[in-house]
Amino acid sequence: MSLLVVGSVGLDTVYTPFDKVEDALGGSATYISLAASYFTGPIHFVGVVGDDFPKKYITLLEAHNIDLDGLQIIKDGKTFRWAGRYHYDLNVRDTLLTELNVFESFKPIIPPKFQKAQFVCLGNIDPVLQLRVLEQLDSPKFIVCDTMNYWIEGKKDELLEILKKVNVLIINDSEARLLAHEPNLIRAAKMIRQMGPEILIIKKGEHGALLFVEDQIFSAPAYPLEMIFDPTGAGDTFAGGFTGYLHKTQDLSPDNLKCAVIYGSAMASFCVEKFSTKGLEDLDYLRVLDRFREFRKLSRFDEKE
Repeated sequence: MSLLVVGSVGLDTVYTPFDKVEDALGGSATYISLAASYFTGPIHFVGVVGDDFPKKYITLLEAHNIDLDGLQIIKDGKTFRWAGRYHYDLNVRDTLLTELNVFESFKPIIPPKFQKAQFVCLGNIDPVLQLRVLEQLDSPKFIVCDTMNYWIEGKKDELLEILKKVNVLIINDSEARLLAHEPNLIRAAKMIRQMGPEILIIKKGEHGALLFVEDQIFSAPAYPLEMIFDPTGAGDTFAGGFTGYLHKTQDLSPDNLKCAVIYGSAMASFCVEKFSTKGLEDLDYLRVLDRFREFRKLSRFDEKE
């Protein structure tokens, strides 16, 4: 059973107080797929770029067992570009440039060999496109979806429609409050799950993540890093690690979902240690497993009488 990833692919220019990078590999589908590739493969990848997209990035993705038959390369087109500047508080950033280019007219086309995918991860794209993807699939078993405040505010009806069809929604704390119109995250989570997704993950940045499944709430810690170079793509990387681990294990029990959240957090911690996708390019599964175990130590304690 394959894992299908659909989302954006782009070239990012990022400035932080520590350094900068120009025309680096980016996009939600990119981060999701690279993170998931350490658990399973091949990853079935659907996105769009222009013919200015560097060949070295194609080679990099293929080297991670990512099947690019669903990548549309538009002749004489320009790839989606984004530029941003982070402040010393890396939770704060300014968007300097957004050029949608070929992504503006993107219509996801799922190749026939991808249509039977049982696990699907929908990156943060227009909910209309997310719905279009699901219409082309043959009864997937497990669907993970990401979104953002732009779609919550601008395409609420379409977003509510996709939420009825997915198993997992992954959003951050401010997006959860906006979607539910509720400041308390516990109440907001209950309201969002009534919209459709039986499983909800609320990311809280440097404060970890909350998993809501059945009648359980699981609080996952964030990994204590001495230096964070670039937070770009951390949320997508989390989604890729989470979904990739579940695809590998084929176990959707609450206990295994908790493990998947920790693996997602582990992958995100690697991502932010370097610029762009550099933190995800040269890992191996043993390093990922070691960091998973370090995460486990963070919240383990023994009760004494």
